[in-house]
Amino acid sequence: MFQLHPAFPPTSLALGDLALCHARLQLDFRYAWIVLIPRIAGAVELEDLTGADRGALMAEVVQAGVAVRAVGAALGRPVAKLNVGQLGNITPQLHVHVVGRRPDDAAWPGPVWGVGSAEAYPGEALDLAVAAARRALSL
Repeated sequence: MFQLHPAFPPTSLALGDLALCHARLQLDFRYAWIVLIPRIAGAVELEDLTGADRGALMAEVVQAGVAVRAVGAALGRPVAKLNVGQLGNITPQLHVHVVGRRPDDAAWPGPVWGVGSAEAYPGEALDLAVAAARRALSL
């Protein structure tokens, strides 16, 4: 049975479930950022998914990219480049990051991991981001 790793809730907010993945908005205002977690019990690596599930994951990554762009637009911070990463060095449960990047962001052009500290969404920005992401993901 699928269970969400406890590392996710403190740093992200649930957006809902797609066909394969549980989608979450990363709680860092510096970046439009969605994390997809396949709802497959025990999945740690891409090889733990069936071929069909890997295909579904890729389709949902593309869908999350559209949602990340929608979040950036809703916040008046259009996304210039999408970064997609599946690391899992700290949180072993299989998950994929879809991060919207801008030339003026804190980590540009390098990776976002280990750069500064997450910034809370100010005021109504979180509600705007969640609504834009859910709309784009059809949730």
